[in-house]
Amino acid sequence: MTADAFLLYGTHAVEAEPVGLRAGVLTADFVNGNLRTIRHGGIEVLRAIAYIVRDRDWGTYESALTDLVIDQGADTFSVSYSASCVGPRGSRLDFRATINCSADGHLAFDVSALPESDFETNRCGFCILHPIAGLAGSPVTVEHTDGSVVETKLPLLIDPWQPFKDVRAIAHEVRPGVIAECRMEGDAFEMEDQRNWSDASYKTYVRPLALPWPYMLPAGETVRQTISLRVAGDGKVPAAAATAEPIRVELGETGPLLPDIGVIIYPDEVETALANLPKLSALGPQQLMFHYDPTRGHGLDALQSYARLAAAYPAVTTLECVVSCVGDPDAELSGVADMVRQVGLRLSAIAVSPSVDRQSTPPGSAWPECPPLEDLYAAARRAFPDIRLGGGMFSYFTELNRKRVPADLLDFVTHCTCPIVHAADDLSVMQSLEALPFITASARAIFGAKPYRIGPSTIAMRQNPYGGATKANPHTQRIAMADRDPRHAGLFAAAWTIGYAARVAPAGLEALTLSSFTGPFGVLAASGEPVGEGEPRPTFQAVRGLCELAGFRHVAARTSDETRVLSLAARSAAGKTVMWLANLTASKVTVDISGFERRHLVMTPYAIIRIG
Repeated sequence: MTADAFLLYGTHAVEAEPVGLRAGVLTADFVNGNLRTIRHGGIEVLRAIAYIVRDRDWGTYESALTDLVIDQGADTFSVSYSASCVGPRGSRLDFRATINCSADGHLAFDVSALPESDFETNRCGFCILHPIAGLAGSPVTVEHTDGSVVETKLPLLIDPWQPFKDVRAIAHEVRPGVIAECRMEGDAFEMEDQRNWSDASYKTYVRPLALPWPYMLPAGETVRQTISLRVAGDGKVPAAAATAEPIRVELGETGPLLPDIGVIIYPDEVETALANLPKLSALGPQQLMFHYDPTRGHGLDALQSYARLAAAYPAVTTLECVVSCVGDPDAELSGVADMVRQVGLRLSAIAVSPSVDRQSTPPGSAWPECPPLEDLYAAARRAFPDIRLGGGMFSYFTELNRKRVPADLLDFVTHCTCPIVHAADDLSVMQSLEALPFITASARAIFGAKPYRIGPSTIAMRQNPYGGATKANPHTQRIAMADRDPRHAGLFAAAWTIGYAARVAPAGLEALTLSSFTGPFGVLAASGEPVGEGEPRPTFQAVRGLCELAGFRHVAARTSDETRVLSLAARSAAGKTVMWLANLTASKVTVDISGFERRHLVMTPYAIIRIG
């Protein structure tokens, strides 16, 4: 493997190249047994048709393919393969898949699964992803399992629950006169709005969540499902766009101030932070977020270490305080306040959330016991009367959307995101940036102009709301729900960080946190990374650039292909305009910035460039 891959991804492992397939004007990529980026005449019809097997913690089994045969005809294609999943205690699920597509735009993906022994799973079957770009809020026709047909729309704002249940087929307009119908056979399907988790898709999946899970597939009983896609109509197929043209950048009007940039600090990272104060100063975060969790044994020692760091690096400080709620919230929070005073920790704000709210409550599940949030926030006010109070979710927008906090009792609302909840491939992680404007618009629709913070949001998952734990990743792979991700150490993370800031900038956040300072989510390297231990990771440059823009006025900036390049522009009080560009792809791209400076730029894979 090349050194370039190590610099890009923090690992020598690279993803397998997709196999491009074509039947007439319908194209698709075959990746690891599934279909991605299904287009008709160049327009994305479906983001994916994937056969997924999940474990009891919603982790996805990685199945090795055997007997793979791909036949690309003159105007048709077909694929067949076998695969298997090995579960706990040697349980095994084998399945056989076939994919056929004809020149008339009819595609069929069929899978028969046979458990060798009883096989436990949270989900076994197809997931169909509809894209959000150009489709959010648009009309669809939904056929239900009882035969009824409803004319409706995909949600524009993010639906906290399932917009469509008991689904047999969904049809939407691809272009005027051309309709795509996706039909699902073999079980009852329902749709969830995956933008909740920052996925750039609406996901229609097998087996309603209201049914019990995990569940058992009985040994020897075949489970068969078929997905059929038919694209038909008289609409004219547009000529292929010229992909070699430079990507253009256009600047628009000024908007809200760009947010303060924070870093999250955990108790076991304080000593390393204190040993690297010059680098912390060079990074320049406006805010330090201190994570405090009594359910993990945090107490006086943790707060004392935070007090030392806050004294050494003056900044706005927020205590991210998990409340165990085992006893009286007043007693618990006043105890925290007493310790804060005892160690001399200077706080600007505290954000509180019950420990149980870090676990998701899916549709059909009982809400866990928890003190009323009104009582919890009142207790926090009494314990910390002189600083700002925040609340929301220390997990993701999903949980905040489903349990909407009484924000009138708060000075700010907060939540995080994570791009590897459902998928961890490079394309899916970068595509997650598309969902961020829908998340911020939905939050604003719920909470209005209430001051709004996001983070810590990182590629890796710091806590798993959907299972017992995050996934260990000792071999630095691309794994969904992993507690660390190799790409955080590479150029990939720097591009993702600038892209993230660009997507949320119009929302007028007051604070944004996209990293820690040290540790697996940090901007300083550990051993065995593309740069030396303790040296700045590539994302250091991205976070420092965002720190420098804090308080600047956002300038609307669009590119002609935001799937490949994103732009973040800002203007200082003195009138100076600064722009950051991020290449979101593993390919070189040429960017035309003649509206900003009279020149073109060639951006290498996952490069970030500051202009101005």
